[in-house]
Amino acid sequence: MKKINTDKAPKALGPYSQAILTNDQTLYLSGQLGIDPISGELESGIEAQTKRVLNNINAILEVVNFNKNHVVKTTIFLNNMDDFQIVNSIYEHYFGDHKPARSTIQVAKLPKNGLVEIEVIAKN
Repeated sequence: MKKINTDKAPKALGPYSQAILTNDQTLYLSGQLGIDPISGELESGIEAQTKRVLNNINAILEVVNFNKNHVVKTTIFLNNMDDFQIVNSIYEHYFGDHKPARSTIQVAKLPKNGLVEIEVIAKN
């Protein structure tokens, strides 16, 4: 098992790794928020946050030479289910024809008052 961390994605907000790569080449990414890794600030609005989340996920995948096509499962946490269509459109554009399994859940509150968080499982 290997801890994965990169400066190209935001630092963890608590005592956890950005991702863990297991011996069988399964990558478990911690939930990513729409935080700019350079400024440490949350992007403004659901569209910008969703795009940043996917960019952050991509940065972590690249550390282990994975890409979006290695993603087998995502879990999306939304602060407001009314944002579902916007998030879904950006998500669909990002993944294209690759369609990993997915759950979408509305939550009462996300860290840093984020609007969207996505966690990922990827497999080589």
